[in-house]
Amino acid sequence: MIECVPNFSEGRDRAVIEALERSVGDVPGARLLDSTSDVDHNRTVLTFVGDSKAVTEAALAALGTAVERIDLTRHAGVHPRLGAADVVPFVPLEGATLAECAALAREAGELIWSRLRVPVYLYEAAALRPECTRLEAVRKGAMGGTLAPDIGDTPHPTAGCCVVGARGFLIAWNIVLESDDLSAAQMIAKEIRASSGGLPCVKALGLELASQAKVQVSINLVDFHRTPLHVVFEAVERRCATLGIRVQGSELIGMIPQAALDGSAGHDLRWLNLRPELVIENRLC
Repeated sequence: MIECVPNFSEGRDRAVIEALERSVGDVPGARLLDSTSDVDHNRTVLTFVGDSKAVTEAALAALGTAVERIDLTRHAGVHPRLGAADVVPFVPLEGATLAECAALAREAGELIWSRLRVPVYLYEAAALRPECTRLEAVRKGAMGGTLAPDIGDTPHPTAGCCVVGARGFLIAWNIVLESDDLSAAQMIAKEIRASSGGLPCVKALGLELASQAKVQVSINLVDFHRTPLHVVFEAVERRCATLGIRVQGSELIGMIPQAALDGSAGHDLRWLNLRPELVIENRLC
């Protein structure tokens, strides 16, 4: 079993979001587990599982819908993006390996270009170049015009490019602050992220939530065994306390493994949206 977690640059138009969901659900053997959208990010994350064939076809179907329905030239949102279908990671679950998912990502990349004419960058375990291993490095190089795609050439006129790869389980979550001070959120994000000498396996950005008149520290935790959730949350909370800012709570994006919750048992992360169906094992049993 393989998981695919594509991120699409649309989080406001319900008709488009539902079309993306149907594209996955209509593929035999693909099972849509979750759909999470954010209006400020203007982004939707789908989580679906299946065998390699079903997951690949479901990803291509959803990407086809994204190319048809999402126009980046009219897109606005606080989350960085390169494409209508911005990032498409394949994740090994039961009976699958990271190497198999990397090969699958490369095959999917070729199909995305041949079928949809959207150029593809390959990242993480599927990367063909060391400078493409980290997603943030791909975004920086692509946006700066210094990094050419691995597959294809000219960006699609309305759908841009797509970043496709293979990785382990990543926890995407936001720590929402009771503040509208974007500079504070950005400072905290810089202090905790690994690339700035902060916490291992943490990627973070400070982003504005205009719809709530608040800010957030948006986090990708790439290894919850090495850096548990509560370590990140408590680091943010301590820094906020020095700034006189209250932490509202944690917002999960997509799904989470039970082991990540067990690793932070006894710590109050003040979840704003955690519910049993967002624990991936509860949906796979």
